[in-house]
Amino acid sequence: MPKSTASLKRAPAKAAPRASPRTTTAGAINIRVRDEDRALFDQAALLSGKSRSEFMLEAARRAASEAILDRTLFRMKPAAFARFTELLDAPPKPNDHLRRLMQAKAPWE
Repeated sequence: MPKSTASLKRAPAKAAPRASPRTTTAGAINIRVRDEDRALFDQAALLSGKSRSEFMLEAARRAASEAILDRTLFRMKPAAFARFTELLDAPPKPNDHLRRLMQAKAPWE
């Protein structure tokens, strides 16, 4: 006779293992996605030459880094900030490496 779900006991949740330098996989992250999202991820992963997991992990890692960096505060004195923006706005000075780069054929050509 089948047991009701009310009578089933759930095992206590275990803490996630701590990642050590020798650990390659610390655990799984599960998400639910629509079929069309899964197909999109699969196509992108295939075109990238990666598994779905590799592709999604790389994309999530990049998005997480961007989210953190977008909210990072840098404090500078006004004079230092003016110099910083001046350097960012200035065109690069010509050099051999830059000349070779500008003369190189683009990979898509």
